[in-house]
Amino acid sequence: MAAPRRTTSRRRPTEAQAAWLRNGLDQPGGKLPLFDGDGQRVKRQTIESCLKSGWAERWFHNPLKPDWLVCRLTDTGRTALAPRPSAKELAQAE
Repeated sequence: MAAPRRTTSRRRPTEAQAAWLRNGLDQPGGKLPLFDGDGQRVKRQTIESCLKSGWAERWFHNPLKPDWLVCRLTDTGRTALAPRPSAKELAQAE
């Protein structure tokens, strides 16, 4: 029997996922790129794992390239990218 998956509320994006998601922070509508800074396609596994975690969502279907996942950043994705306060900062807030 497979081990249960973690819930999305406890998970944080991996470095590759976070790098892709950060691209949507400054784009209109949170549009996420299909290609990285070097012109290489973003790995489908990265995109699909972000979709499954709720950090990104399908934006629209591209009829010219139906295999391309055109996505945008969600509010959950923005929250996942936000820095978390350290234990020291939490203790000072009390």
